[in-house]
Amino acid sequence: MLHRCAADGRGVTWLTRNGKFLARVSGPSTGNPHLRIQQLRAHDDQRRCLGIAKSAIAGKLHNYRQLLLRAARDLSGERQTILRSIAERHATALIALGEATDLDQARGIEGHAARDYFQALPAITPAAVPGRSRRPPTDPVNCLLSFGYGMLRSSVRGALEQVGLDPHIGYLHGVRPAKPALALDLMEEFRPLLVDRFVLTLFNREQVKSAHTEFLPGGQIQLTDEGRKFFLEQWSIARERLWPHAYLDRDVPAGLLPLIQARLLARHLRADLEMYVPWTVS
Repeated sequence: MLHRCAADGRGVTWLTRNGKFLARVSGPSTGNPHLRIQQLRAHDDQRRCLGIAKSAIAGKLHNYRQLLLRAARDLSGERQTILRSIAERHATALIALGEATDLDQARGIEGHAARDYFQALPAITPAAVPGRSRRPPTDPVNCLLSFGYGMLRSSVRGALEQVGLDPHIGYLHGVRPAKPALALDLMEEFRPLLVDRFVLTLFNREQVKSAHTEFLPGGQIQLTDEGRKFFLEQWSIARERLWPHAYLDRDVPAGLLPLIQARLLARHLRADLEMYVPWTVS
């Protein structure tokens, strides 16, 4: 089966129960040297590097707002007020992002917005706790988020490799040893709706059971075998969901979104598009 997956260009990834990457098997590289040269040139050009990084952050903040405002419509009272207030801060952050003149400013805006967002999660689902704990996760919501981000990273990395981009040469996340920085860049716009909304919905529908997670000494929590099977079944269903794509003006299955965005990034790097357009929904 591994040989067949490699021949078909399907990567096979191993993750820990908390979503940490362990290993990946893929077929022959589809390297595109001309595209990778353009990728490196853009990385060395501060203006282009900043532009791609700001686009990735803008997509994330926009989709943060969409998640928060949609959740607020179904709520009332203090919970609704909290979500709308955070969404308004993200609107302000988007304006500030447009005026950012270097990567440090852009990263600072993204960091503040992310902290505000994760503090608001208990207003969306009572199962959540304020803030993000990830290394290791210490509550069920963060446990499923971590695993979901691991799955998403694998999908994005595979899409980048399929297009011919180097997943380790990033813009927002720069170049870091052993880190697929470009995959982390492209993940940002997908996190709120493809992972966060998915996980929060599972908890709000009370589909996550106590048997799906287990606590370890020291307060760490991880998925059980039953929990991992449940997550993967639900994830498979979610990948078939159609999402609107504002730039393409049509609906696209969730599973294809990383590949589409990788192609749009490649078009920008080849100068076929003036700027990288992140995936957003209206």
